[in-house]
Amino acid sequence: MRSPVRLERRLHQPKRLNLLIPAVSLLFTLVLGAVLLLATGKNPIDVYWRMLERGFLSERALTGTLRTATPLAFTGLCAAAAFRLGVINIGGEGQLYMGAVGASLVGLWLGGSVPLGVTIVVMVLAGMIFGGVYAGFVGVLRAQFNTSEIITSLMMNYIASILLNYLIFNSRSYWRDPRSFGFPSGKPLDKRAHWPVFDMLGIPVSFGLFIAVLTAAVLWVVYRRSKLGFEINVIADSPRASRYVGIRTRLTIIAVTVLSGAVAGAGGASQVGDFAHYLDAKSLQLNGFGYTGIVVAALARLNPIGALFVAVLLGGLTNAGFSLQGPDFPSGLVGTLQGLILFCAVAGEILTKYRVRYNRSAVAA
Repeated sequence: MRSPVRLERRLHQPKRLNLLIPAVSLLFTLVLGAVLLLATGKNPIDVYWRMLERGFLSERALTGTLRTATPLAFTGLCAAAAFRLGVINIGGEGQLYMGAVGASLVGLWLGGSVPLGVTIVVMVLAGMIFGGVYAGFVGVLRAQFNTSEIITSLMMNYIASILLNYLIFNSRSYWRDPRSFGFPSGKPLDKRAHWPVFDMLGIPVSFGLFIAVLTAAVLWVVYRRSKLGFEINVIADSPRASRYVGIRTRLTIIAVTVLSGAVAGAGGASQVGDFAHYLDAKSLQLNGFGYTGIVVAALARLNPIGALFVAVLLGGLTNAGFSLQGPDFPSGLVGTLQGLILFCAVAGEILTKYRVRYNRSAVAA
């Protein structure tokens, strides 16, 4: 029996859909969220206002939002960089961990013996190298053996998590503070190695957020204005055609996967230099920045600049959820709302590429 409804691929995507579909998706999310809140006995208008207030409408709220948005921007850019090629790298979580391991290693080694600017550059480079090399294994397996990068990158998240726990909790490694008693902790950086915080209209902004903005700008130029970006678009549209015209598909897959991991690794360096100031194994694993970064990339439609704004949006939503937690507002409710946002965003993305056709003959039959 033929289905009365079918999806037909659009030969041309009208530009108006780029703004209309996300706006409709957001509106639909609010409607579905309101239905969910009503079902749990909550007033949707009151809840939405409180979330807006706790996430964005005060200096304290914005400070927390930008703090949470910083790692989300890096992991969102990590996912977007790989997804644009069709490589589903969901290993941003593990690549973030490895970046934090590398950055804390050189940060502890340098201490305050060199100027802060040099320390920051070396920490970022170390984070990018550790994250990029770790992602490179996924790229090589995909390019050379056609191994599913979804499975390998996910498995490597767990390996990175085990390594992180080993360095801090199960060994006397260079990263572990020998003076920590009772509960093991990472060795703290010298205060002279702490990354600076800038005051923007009374709101403290971490240095890592500026690096994320610079990273987004570089990725935008690479994908829109460079030969590599052109090759990535060709490979994503048709791998066969790319090989026919002489594009080195395997090398490009490895290069983009390494680039993706390097971006996440820079986020790990930011976590150490901006916020924790030591290798904080417990906090890194509890926050799940890498997995939320996939949501950021999807909502931004793989646009690097859009990922920055989505990271701020989800950062505010996350912080609002933390501040609203209590007996009358379970923590899982915010996670459910985030899931609705992703669901509606994916549905909207489908509608930008396909149009819905109603098959009357199938109904009549």
